[in-house]
Amino acid sequence: MAKGARASTKKANHAALKAKVFGPVENARAERLHAKLMELASQPKPSAKAEDVDMDGKEGKDSAEGGKTSILYHRGIRSNMRSTGSGEDTSDNNVMPTAQEKQSEDGSRQGQQQTQLENVEEPYLQEEEQSTQDNDFHNLQEWEEGWREAANALIPIAILTFASGFFPYKPFLSGLAQYESLEYGAPPQAPFDKVIFMVVDALRSLISNGAALPFTAHATSPTITMPRIKAITTGSIPSFLDVILNFAESDTTSSLATQDTWLAQMKAKGTGKMVMFGDDTWLKLFPETFDRADGTSSFFVSDFTEVDHNVTRNIPEALKSDEWSTMVLHYLGLDHIGHKAGPRSPNMVPKQKEMDGIVRQIYESMESKDYLSSALLVLCGDHGMNDAGNHGGSSPGETSPALVFMSPKFKDIRSKDQKLQVPAPFEEEFQYYKTVEQSDIAPTLGALLGFPVPRNNLVCLANYLECILTNIQQEMIKFKSCSEMPGRYWVLLQLHSPHLKAKALPRTAKHYQIVLMILHVSGGGSLKVYTGFRLMADTTTRGWQQLQRQVLSYYYTYITNKLKWLKEAQDLMSGTASNYDVRKLVTGQAVATLAFVMATAAAWPFYKRSLKATSPFIIVCLLYSIMMFASSYVEEEQHFWYWTSSAWLFVLCVGSTRRQSLPSGLFVLLAISVLSLTRIARRWNQTGQKFAGDPDIARTFFSQHRGTLWNLVAITYLWNLQSLARTRFPGFPQVVAGAISTLLTTAAVTFKLAFTYEDSPELLSGLAKSIAERDNGIPLVFRARLVFIGIAGALLYTILAGFGSSSTTSAGKVSSQKRSNVRMRTIHDLFTLFLITQSRATNIPLILLFDILFKLLSTLNLSLVEISTTILLLQHFSFFAFGNSNAISSVDLSSAYNGVDSYNILAVGILTFVSNWAGPLFCASVGNMLLLDYWKRMNGKRKSAESTHTKSNIWTDHISFLTAFVTCSLTATMVACTILRTHLFIWTVFSPKFLYTMAWSVGMHSGGNVLLGGLLFRLGRALGGS
Repeated sequence: MAKGARASTKKANHAALKAKVFGPVENARAERLHAKLMELASQPKPSAKAEDVDMDGKEGKDSAEGGKTSILYHRGIRSNMRSTGSGEDTSDNNVMPTAQEKQSEDGSRQGQQQTQLENVEEPYLQEEEQSTQDNDFHNLQEWEEGWREAANALIPIAILTFASGFFPYKPFLSGLAQYESLEYGAPPQAPFDKVIFMVVDALRSLISNGAALPFTAHATSPTITMPRIKAITTGSIPSFLDVILNFAESDTTSSLATQDTWLAQMKAKGTGKMVMFGDDTWLKLFPETFDRADGTSSFFVSDFTEVDHNVTRNIPEALKSDEWSTMVLHYLGLDHIGHKAGPRSPNMVPKQKEMDGIVRQIYESMESKDYLSSALLVLCGDHGMNDAGNHGGSSPGETSPALVFMSPKFKDIRSKDQKLQVPAPFEEEFQYYKTVEQSDIAPTLGALLGFPVPRNNLVCLANYLECILTNIQQEMIKFKSCSEMPGRYWVLLQLHSPHLKAKALPRTAKHYQIVLMILHVSGGGSLKVYTGFRLMADTTTRGWQQLQRQVLSYYYTYITNKLKWLKEAQDLMSGTASNYDVRKLVTGQAVATLAFVMATAAAWPFYKRSLKATSPFIIVCLLYSIMMFASSYVEEEQHFWYWTSSAWLFVLCVGSTRRQSLPSGLFVLLAISVLSLTRIARRWNQTGQKFAGDPDIARTFFSQHRGTLWNLVAITYLWNLQSLARTRFPGFPQVVAGAISTLLTTAAVTFKLAFTYEDSPELLSGLAKSIAERDNGIPLVFRARLVFIGIAGALLYTILAGFGSSSTTSAGKVSSQKRSNVRMRTIHDLFTLFLITQSRATNIPLILLFDILFKLLSTLNLSLVEISTTILLLQHFSFFAFGNSNAISSVDLSSAYNGVDSYNILAVGILTFVSNWAGPLFCASVGNMLLLDYWKRMNGKRKSAESTHTKSNIWTDHISFLTAFVTCSLTATMVACTILRTHLFIWTVFSPKFLYTMAWSVGMHSGGNVLLGGLLFRLGRALGGS
């Protein structure tokens, strides 16, 4: 009985809970769902007619009449009606059920009700979950875009901040140097009163008869005109910032108007007028210095005839006058020939003979005219050139220009046993004659022309200049110069006290300990040197004739030791020629690091989707960052990209063939084709430092097989022509579109032939040479402008006509995307034609090679990560394959003036960048075509939150990916330059690398990938109707 009572009580409690608690809760929940479903039923029907069927498979009334309800509405209403009526007694039977029957019925009804409620909730909760995912993706997308935009905005800020601390203006002493009174009396009379300073390369006459004293002048890096002129005129070490200012022709901030130079000293003497003819860099450096000048732009490298005629025409009239004391002649023809065609150009020897004739003309006037009998002719080169004809680096050919002092007086000085071998035998290191520092010109001219050594001079007199070492009077000039130098060094050393305290002082203290030990051991010899110097100093005022030979030996010992000390001090000061602003360096690195963190955060979904796919990118970033701390790897960076790109392309072939289940034979053929193309590209141009002059395809093979070169050039133009004509121009029939394409290509081909005829005629032969000679009368500037205007007009028409057709045509999504493919291919082909125009003739077939390579890769159905990694690697691969390097000397200026008849910094800057980054720009354009193909493949997939997110973020994810690498490489380069700022190769290796990193970050990434790439991608989507 008790057990039955407890069971009855338990059942009663359950019934009460159900009636008072669970029942109302379930009813309230059903009412809320009912209200929500009624709201959904009032909205437009989201699905097609076929989906509006009831649970029994029959169409409802609304569905049959095209109503707005859906299957979700029918299911919800029926379930809700059953659920709502479940609490009522619908049975006609008045017999009360037993307790067991009622419990069974209640349990069955509760399970049925729960199942019905789950059926009602499932579609609604799925929709709510989908909406939540969409909102999450939308919010994440906004954050990613914000991080990406912030990272790209911080890149130029980081560069400017770091550069302002890394490339400061070098401190200098103001005012002109003055002679100081010494015990021996007034300064000696100068042997020369006029100077003709001629800057040009190559000289072989006048040396064998003793009238000229030749040297090999060592020019420190950077071997560019403006820094070298500064070194020649001041005797100091120029700032590396002058490399940048050298390309800004309108810049006046690098003026030497307030500094002490040998030009300022000659003007202060007031013995005659100052005249200058030639490179207008002198006018920019020395404003209001010359009384007469005729300047010529130094960057118009297409001309190497008129620039020299403008100088030579002024010489006869100037030589007839004795009013001048200083004449500066700066010839540009040889430098332009080197930039255009290299040192082995057939134009080089005639130009050298032309320079010899000018030197002969000047020297004969010096012999025949009395007022020129005491004139000194100095012939020198501001820099040399490498095997490619460029300069700016530190190779022997670039740092070993000629230096010759010429005067009839030298015939009486040099003894007959001092005959020099002319021409000198070939030396691989270009050390033909005695080597002096190019900066030694400034103090040497001071000794020869009778003015004080410039105050900022850090060098000594030329040790081997015979005219100085012939008599005691001139020895006193050297002695006086040595006496004045410690005071100048002391003032300059104060400007570099941070370096001295941190590095030089401990090292110097150690050296002093070694010297003291040596003096202690060999005190007798040191005492002799000291006694000899005191004896020389005491007898100076008595006249040099009374000095004995033994005393002079002491004097020479002293001078030799002091010159050695000055040489060591010169090396020290040359290595610390700039004061770094460490605070700005650290700030720039911090900003770059912050940009890297933001770029990584923006690209995080990229990594999260597939860590395995992004691992090659992470490895490349890590290895590249480590490589920035090794000077040899920086100089030979091309090998890193060659090997990593080849390995990555092989991995792509393996992975893609597995995904697509290609036959093994087809895989082998594909892999061999891709790797063969990369191998050919690697051998096209030998670059870097170690193998720069080795045989390659562009210079060695094509110089012997000119017909093969122009056959490949013709195939490249025809390849691009057939693609351009096949895509057609919108709105034109196929015949008209083909005619337009043919006209544009013909104009480009004839311009390139005419340009090569003027630039490198040795490359022309056969039909190509005949066409160039026949059309030689049309100016190159007009030809280039015709090509540029034609390409620009075709681009503009294609874009506008594409938008017009997409706005008026409703042929459907498929046809719209097909039109987009055609339009974007046309734009790419026109851009390719522009890049071909800006490339050297020997590099044009490389465009064809990379186009074939990308066509093979496009068959692999690459993922977004694979596309971005491929673009990144091949952009750097193509940069070096086109003959570029991390040296300033590899900058190609041959196409910088296409279509430009006068210097325009914006136009010349853009053309220079395009001609040097033609390979990476081509890869960026093709890469956008691959991204658009990937976007169209994603459009064909099932719609989901993730696929929608991926489609809408293809370009942003790609840019975030590239931005992460750019910021990583920028940060690593900055850190390397900061840590290694006292390294021996800081100005020859790491500083040029930072300049190239600036160009990659701002020019290629911000301008090429972000702006140009973003424009092309969005244009392709717009033309595709999205």
